[in-house]
Amino acid sequence: MKILTIIGARPQFIKAAAVSHAIGLHNKRGGNRIDELILHTGQHYDHNMSQIFFDDLEIPKPAWLLNCSAMLPEPMSKEIIATVRNEKFDCVLLYGDTYSTLAGALAAENLQIPIAHIEAGLRSFNNAMPEEHNRIETDRRAEWLFCPTATAVRNLANEGRTRNVHQVGDVMYDAALMFAGIATQKSDILGRFSLRHKSFYLATIHRAENTNVKNLTKIFSALSDIATAETPIVLPLHPRTRNVIESDNSLKAKAFGNSAIKITEPANYLDMIMLEKSASLILTDSGGIQKEAYFHQTPCITLREETEWVETVSAGWNKIVGTDAEKIKSAINTPFAKQPITDYGTGNSAQKIIKILCNGNY
Repeated sequence: MKILTIIGARPQFIKAAAVSHAIGLHNKRGGNRIDELILHTGQHYDHNMSQIFFDDLEIPKPAWLLNCSAMLPEPMSKEIIATVRNEKFDCVLLYGDTYSTLAGALAAENLQIPIAHIEAGLRSFNNAMPEEHNRIETDRRAEWLFCPTATAVRNLANEGRTRNVHQVGDVMYDAALMFAGIATQKSDILGRFSLRHKSFYLATIHRAENTNVKNLTKIFSALSDIATAETPIVLPLHPRTRNVIESDNSLKAKAFGNSAIKITEPANYLDMIMLEKSASLILTDSGGIQKEAYFHQTPCITLREETEWVETVSAGWNKIVGTDAEKIKSAINTPFAKQPITDYGTGNSAQKIIKILCNGNY
């Protein structure tokens, strides 16, 4: 069996690492061999980040690295088609909800390669989000729909899709379990920033709806009031967020004016695991970090008006507050109704996916 894996953004590297590991285990056990070739669209490309993922996490090196960072899905799909047109694949593996995901789906549809969508069935029900459009259109084209939760399965059923829908758990949970120990061994970020375990907050802000002066001003008003010398906030700053901050002098003064807000360059995955595990609280607009907070049993405040990861909220580990400064501060001062960690499988989701693919039509 020959698989094409298409990735282009940081969260997809994490998910692909878990599945590549499962493919390796499958091949070691014998039987029908799986050959995986990776295409990296270059949607988000950073040499240091790629070094971490393709070396430390032992993901196979990409067979193709494109330069599609500024492209929308349609032109990106044409680049993918031109690159792999002469190859023969049994399946295309796609992850999540990025432009690379939808571009991969459009390319696979054009090349008549069956699609397996990992993280299928997620819905925020906010059609203004590009991610919502990307995931819906990818689900519509997929042959196999691998859902992380029962909620995702129900979402697909409500849309009339029940064939080849599989609740397998979350491959990001697989990755969290796989790499937590590696992070403890290799990351020195707590020492570099003089951070004490469970005595700091972690914040990330990168969503398009938040990277504007209005919302960032509200968010940093809250962060400035919250951060203290005793409980600093570590903020690995996304380039898009930094550009907006530096475009407005008032916002720049607010963001950089409190020394207890420790603004850093974007952190690699192992450093982020250590920060997530060690923080006493996470404030984020990232879907992946909401889940990782849940996996590492760290309370989370989500700086959005909705989430596709509703299980983290119902379990009492996540509060959805938007960007209002008073709501953010109130949420921090209100206890979390934390329940036992469930919902996302038992850490063998990637193995389930590979077994289903191998026992399907091949």
